[in-house]
Amino acid sequence: MTSSPSPTPATTPGEDAARRSDVRKVLLAAPRGYCAGVDRAVIAVEKALEQYGAPVYVRHEIVHNKYVVKTLEKKGAIFVEETEEVPEGNIVIFSAHGVAPVVHEEAKRGKLASIDATCPLVTKVHKEAVRYAKEDYDILLIGHEGHEEVIGTSGEAPEHITLVDGPDDVANVEVRDPDRVVWLSQTTLSVDETMETVDALKGRYPNLLSPPSDDICYATQNRQTAVKQMGAEADLVIVVGSKNSSNSVRLVEVALGAGARAAHLVDYAEEIDEAWLEGVGTVGVTSGASVPEILVHGVLDWLAQRGYEDVSTITAAEESIAFSLPKELRRDLRAEAKAATED
Repeated sequence: MTSSPSPTPATTPGEDAARRSDVRKVLLAAPRGYCAGVDRAVIAVEKALEQYGAPVYVRHEIVHNKYVVKTLEKKGAIFVEETEEVPEGNIVIFSAHGVAPVVHEEAKRGKLASIDATCPLVTKVHKEAVRYAKEDYDILLIGHEGHEEVIGTSGEAPEHITLVDGPDDVANVEVRDPDRVVWLSQTTLSVDETMETVDALKGRYPNLLSPPSDDICYATQNRQTAVKQMGAEADLVIVVGSKNSSNSVRLVEVALGAGARAAHLVDYAEEIDEAWLEGVGTVGVTSGASVPEILVHGVLDWLAQRGYEDVSTITAAEESIAFSLPKELRRDLRAEAKAATED
């Protein structure tokens, strides 16, 4: 006579957490970090410093990352809030987030030589805004109020553009003709949030026109997809990025939405709180599109010192896109700026 196997004893949530923490591993998202637009913008500042010498002025942060900004400052870049702060005869670089046409005009009035490091994908949205405005459409720009990219895009056709800051803002939208309405979006938004806003807009305006291609950039989508895959398995997700980086903040939200028990945004490994690791077996790690890989390695080293040495990569996509550097780097801008001051 054989005896029946004993039933597996039930475990409490606390015991489950303890069991998970016995096996410590890291899930590393791919792709992560620098996208092609950020890489192009940072290299543009470095090349300008090499080619023309310091100082080179940059209007706003070239990308939203503390480490990158501090590193470039050490090399001779000077970051300013407004174009008027740049002395005559100097070089000013416009950030990857793009600027409105009025900023280009300010540079000309200030007798400055300018380098436009706007991400080509942001430039694409600017051109779409100009085209739809010429066709007399009302343009509903989905994005976050005050973000540099939104300010730049809105400046292309301010009389035609209405900002829609998420699904809850849809009820406030007013248009001239419900049959001549198109939506555009900030490139760094959450894909899910954007489409939720689009669906709400279509509920009010069934003939709402979509742009010829999705404005949310490939890098934003790929990084969010990787985090969705990772978040379902991770007890904790650490996103490396700065608090003013929209796409980095979105990654935290996406991780939580995907099922991660906790998710935090840090600029450096030193900002991680060891208390976050209590009861944690699997840690997901990723980084925003403006984050250099050296900061991710810092987080991985910090985790390894605490027993999280087993690292597996979660790959959502392969990226091979590269953008050519701004054409202005092929000219003698110092001479142009000097000539402008002598006119």
